[in-house]
Amino acid sequence: MRTLFLALLSTAMATTMIAAPANAKDVSVAVTAIVEHPALDAARDGVKDALAAAGFKEGENLKFTYQSAQGNPATAAQIARQFIGEAPDVIVPISTPSAQAVVSGTRDIPVVFTAVSDPVGAQLVKSMEKPGGNVTGLSDLSPVADHVKLIKEVAPNVKTIGFLYNSGEANSISLLEGLKVAAKEGGLEVVESAATKSAEVQGAARALIGKADLIYIPTDNTIISALEGAVSVAEEAKIPLMTADTDSVSRGAFIALGFNYYDVGKQTGEVVVRILKGEKPGDIPVKVAAGTDLVVNLVAAKKMGIEIPQAVVDRASKVIKE
Repeated sequence: MRTLFLALLSTAMATTMIAAPANAKDVSVAVTAIVEHPALDAARDGVKDALAAAGFKEGENLKFTYQSAQGNPATAAQIARQFIGEAPDVIVPISTPSAQAVVSGTRDIPVVFTAVSDPVGAQLVKSMEKPGGNVTGLSDLSPVADHVKLIKEVAPNVKTIGFLYNSGEANSISLLEGLKVAAKEGGLEVVESAATKSAEVQGAARALIGKADLIYIPTDNTIISALEGAVSVAEEAKIPLMTADTDSVSRGAFIALGFNYYDVGKQTGEVVVRILKGEKPGDIPVKVAAGTDLVVNLVAAKKMGIEIPQAVVDRASKVIKE
């Protein structure tokens, strides 16, 4: 009887030992964004798909949580506190405000930010090469010098660029400074107009009438979340409106040179996978996301009174014709 008991005990212990590694593989990833709009939603989906491609699948061995702050920084801080309290394996904040809320609240939980233009300027990491601590991620720093070159190519008569942004977004401040430098080198002037919330976007766009020859919208979540208000002003006043967000072209901008945010999300998810497999976030350099897309909207261009050169149309990765 004693022999049988020991055999059964041995079998039970072996079963437990076999089951333990399977349970140990279960992971949790919490994702948050400052607001919902096509680019940030695409980044979220890219993260999730990259995890699935690496074998971390929701409902099997992955708990995937997502919350949007609906454009409210106070809500972003609440979500950050909630996620930190839940202690997931990795937190993925999408956008600068969400990243700042999460990073300021934890020194222990790995954080992989994405869609952040200036991680150093936003005080998320000490340096791009050696972020240190519990934080790393991907930057979507816009190629503003290329944007100025594109403006001069598609609208050679433009002298003044109207920069429409949220003055409370750290990434937009960094992009403004970069654009001013690039514009000056190209012989152009930048005029600013700020909106601190989505309800102010249309009015801020209207303030540029008579002051700007072209409206430029950076990867600013507040402005892009209310893009249609700015587009209506641009169409009414016949002022060309371009953005750094390619998803905004289908919503009425006439042209954009920027990232495919689903791809940005996938690149971010690949970093998350590295951490889930044991790497320390502080040892992973922050990278600028790879790839840029040129998207044009011929319908929007006509409404805004601008004709896009055929050479630009020919090299576009996507052309909207109707």
